[in-house]
Amino acid sequence: MYKKTIALLLLSLVLPLLAACGGTDTPTAGPAPTNTAGAAGAAATSTTGAATTGSGATYVLVPKNLGNPYFDTANKGAQAAAKELGVQVTYTGPATADATQQIQLINALIAQHVKGLAISADDSDALVGVGKTAMGQNIPVVSWDSAVAAGGRNVHINQAKSEDIGRSEITLVSKLIGGKGKIAILSATSTAPNQNEWIGFMKDELSKPANSGLQLVATVYGDDQDEKSYTQAQALMQSYPDLKAIIAPTTVGIAAAARAVTDAKKIGQVMVTGLGTPNTMRAYVKSGAAPAFELWNPSDLGYLAIYTLDAIASGKIKGSPGDTFTAGKLGSYTIAADGTVLLGIPTVFDATNIDNFNF
Repeated sequence: MYKKTIALLLLSLVLPLLAACGGTDTPTAGPAPTNTAGAAGAAATSTTGAATTGSGATYVLVPKNLGNPYFDTANKGAQAAAKELGVQVTYTGPATADATQQIQLINALIAQHVKGLAISADDSDALVGVGKTAMGQNIPVVSWDSAVAAGGRNVHINQAKSEDIGRSEITLVSKLIGGKGKIAILSATSTAPNQNEWIGFMKDELSKPANSGLQLVATVYGDDQDEKSYTQAQALMQSYPDLKAIIAPTTVGIAAAARAVTDAKKIGQVMVTGLGTPNTMRAYVKSGAAPAFELWNPSDLGYLAIYTLDAIASGKIKGSPGDTFTAGKLGSYTIAADGTVLLGIPTVFDATNIDNFNF
């Protein structure tokens, strides 16, 4: 009964927002961008009107959760791509990073016959079924940031090679603490496929003789929630008084950890690094709480996701390995043999370059 109630609430939120545009290929002008939260707090939506050229198709960008600056930045890139392509992109997702809520929302979107879905998965395997349902109804599915497992999507947009991210995080933390000391990992959710893959490569990198001076003492999860991540960082410092560094491969977690280190007056004693956005981390870089971190441009990731989705939905490509398409300002891309498209290598941000970026 509870699940049915949630599903009905989600449907009541999504149906009115998409009814005017979900079943038409005619370009329409939508309202100015808005954010509205439902009574149950399960989902919110931001829409931008379609441009006056192009197919006028309606695509949906689905993040892991709303209220996350990383995903909000990705949406900015998605909206820029929408203007260039003459399509409409609706931005909607669960209030928290929860696969059940995400699946219920996607089912509601499928019922509206949207023209394509771009999803950052809360659970790689759990979303395969709903992805198959969408594709079975000729709705292409592109996953981005966090993959829907093969079989549940046409293409995955990979922000960078998982191995490169995982290994570079260990290289970065080693430099920050002189190659010796106890470190901990503060991740997002325990089911996040990208986080788990990166952590796997981090552990493999730690097993190398060159990193024998580094000791991983704990891996904890903040569920991409600011307060929980902050509390977890505090607990790590209390449990391990000689902790030297926290790696947080999540934009919410890294900011929360840096704040916890700052509040504990342990700047210079505990180094924070991981994956974050320059605007969120600028003050922490300059204070020394998080001297260096890395990330790709999430705006470009959202931009590429929509260009890829449109290339499939419009019939320019089938979404098969070897297919090549052009993604606006980012240039040409080819789908790899494993069904992925690689955005590019991440950038390391520190005091020397962080003021050159604004996202």
